[in-house]
Amino acid sequence: MSTKKHFINEGIQAVREKGSGVFRSGYHMLPAISLMIAAGVLKKVSDVKKPFVTVINSYTTHIPGHAHLHILGQHLVKKLLERGFNVWYCNIGGAVDDGIAMGHFGMKYSLPSRELIADQIETIIGAHPPDAWIGIGNCDKIVPAMLNAAVRLDIPFIYVSGGPMLAGAENTDLITVFEGVGAYSAGKIPKSKLMELTEKACPTCGSCSGMFTANSMNCLAEVLGLALPGNGTIPAARWVDKKALKWEINPERLKLLEKASELIGTLMKKKITPRKIVDRQAIDNAFILDLAMGGSTNTVLHTLALAYETGIKYDLKRINMLAKKTPNVCKVSPSRPDVHVEDVERVGGIPAILKAVAKYSKAPLDLEHQTIYGKLKDVVEKAPEPDGDVIRVGERAFSKEGGLKILYGNIAPDGAVVKTAGVDPDMMVFEGRAVCFDSQESALSAILKRKVKDGDVVVIRYEGPKGGPGMQEMLSPTSAIKGQGLKAALITDGRFSGGTRGLCVGHISPEAAAGGPIAVIKNGDRIRIDAHKGTIDLLVSEKELKERLKKLKPFKPKVRRGWLYRYSLHVTSANYGAVMEDVIGR
Repeated sequence: MSTKKHFINEGIQAVREKGSGVFRSGYHMLPAISLMIAAGVLKKVSDVKKPFVTVINSYTTHIPGHAHLHILGQHLVKKLLERGFNVWYCNIGGAVDDGIAMGHFGMKYSLPSRELIADQIETIIGAHPPDAWIGIGNCDKIVPAMLNAAVRLDIPFIYVSGGPMLAGAENTDLITVFEGVGAYSAGKIPKSKLMELTEKACPTCGSCSGMFTANSMNCLAEVLGLALPGNGTIPAARWVDKKALKWEINPERLKLLEKASELIGTLMKKKITPRKIVDRQAIDNAFILDLAMGGSTNTVLHTLALAYETGIKYDLKRINMLAKKTPNVCKVSPSRPDVHVEDVERVGGIPAILKAVAKYSKAPLDLEHQTIYGKLKDVVEKAPEPDGDVIRVGERAFSKEGGLKILYGNIAPDGAVVKTAGVDPDMMVFEGRAVCFDSQESALSAILKRKVKDGDVVVIRYEGPKGGPGMQEMLSPTSAIKGQGLKAALITDGRFSGGTRGLCVGHISPEAAAGGPIAVIKNGDRIRIDAHKGTIDLLVSEKELKERLKKLKPFKPKVRRGWLYRYSLHVTSANYGAVMEDVIGR
C-alpha cells in the first residue's frame, strides 16, 4: 500500500500502523485507560493488552431495515467478548429512510447522509483507535457509507447487514404501495384497497423486500469481498405464524454475526485490510453482479464513489463493455413484482447468480479474487445450478445483456444511467415531447393531476447533487406514471429508487446546476432515447443548443445555510459518484 497515495492524516495513519497500541505507548495514556474502565470497556489496566474491536451500528426506529439492529449489535458484542476482545460499541446518527423522506424536502438529506455517516465513522475510529471494526447497517446510504469509510480507514473490517424484509401479503412490497397511489389517483382502485395495501405490504423488519438500493448494495458487498456470503439475501426475519403475521429474528442472521466475530481475528492476524481486497477487478466483479441481477441504478452511484474513495478512477463506459458480456439472469421486484430477495436466497443466493454468470456467459468475472472469507470461487463452486425460474441462463436469460446501461448524447455528454431490466421491450426506443419541471415536487403534482400524457418525456432538473441539493430520488413520480399506466418516459439529473421501473433515465451529467444541457430543454422539444444503442438526445440543431447554453444564467443555490449548503459547494457530479471534491483531487 502506498502510504502517500492514501494518506488521510497523521491520526488515521497511526490507527493503521499501531491500532490500539496507541494506548500502550506510555504512562501518559493511563487517564484514557481509566476512562475505559469507567465506561465498562476494560475491567483492569492489564486488559488494555487485548485487541480492540469497534462495533459501529446504525440502529434506529426511523428505518424498518434498522429497527432490529440493536438486537444484532448486542449479539455481536457478546460473541466478541467471548472471544477475548475488548469491544467498543457505538451507534451512528444521520441515517435516513428514503421511503419516509420521499415526497418532501427531507429526501434532499438522503444522499448527503452517505458523506455524513462516513465522516462520523472516520471520527469515531480516528479519536478512539481500535485494531479492527465491524459495521452493522442495512439501508440505502448507510451501506455505501460504511464501505467508503472502510477503504478510507483501511484497517481490518467486516460489514454485516440486517437482511431483507419478507414480502407482504399476496407478494406485495413497498413499491406496491407507491404504485397503488398512482392507481388510486387514476381511479383504478378504491381507497379501501390502497389502505389495505399500506397495512400489509411491509410486514416485518428488514430492508424493503425487492432488489432496491439497500438490498442491491448488501448483495454487492458480498462480491466486493467485504461481507460474508448470505449478507445480501438471508431474510431479516422468519415467520412464526404467517397468517397471524407473527415473526422473529432469523437465526441465520445471528449466525452471520457469529462468523464475523470469529473471522475478524483472522483478518487482524493476517493484516487483511479493505484496500487489499477492493481493487479495479473487485469493482468489475461488483458491476457484473449488478448487471446480472438488474440492481438499482443507485449502485452505479455508490460503486463509483467506492472506486474513487479507494483511489480508482473508473470510467462509466466500462459498465457498457461489461454489460455486453453479462446476461441479465435474475429479475426481482420491481422488475419482476412477484419475486423478492427471499426467493433469491431460496435458490442459492448471490453465489448462485455468480455461478450462472461464470458458467454460462463470457463475463470477465474473476473467481480467484480475494475476499474476507477466502477466494470468491470458494462459495461460487459450491452454489447450486440455476433453478430456471428465479435464475435463468442461456436462451432463457431475461436478456443477453446486463440490466443497466450508460447512455450518452447531447443531453448527457458525461453520461446517464437507465435500468434496462425494468424497461418494457416496447419502450426501449422512445421519442416524445418534453414536459419540463425544475423540481420533483412540481412534476409529481402535475402527474397526479393527469397533466402528463402518453408520449411525453417528463424532464425533472435542478435535482442533481448540487442543484437539489442532494440528488433526491424520483420514486414518487415514476411510481405515479407506472400506476396510471402511462406510456411516458422520465429523465432527470436526480436519481431513482431501486424500486423504480419503466423508461427512467437518471444521473444525467453534467447536471443542470453545473450548466448541463438538460437545463435548456424547453417544453415541446422532441427527445429521443434509444436504450439499445445507449443514446439520449435533444432533437435540435447543434447551433440551437449552443445558443441556448450561452443564454443560461448561473445557478443560484436553493439552500444558503447549514449542512446542505456546505455539501452543495463541494459535491461532484453523478458521473464521479457524487463524492466530495477532496476525493476526486487525490
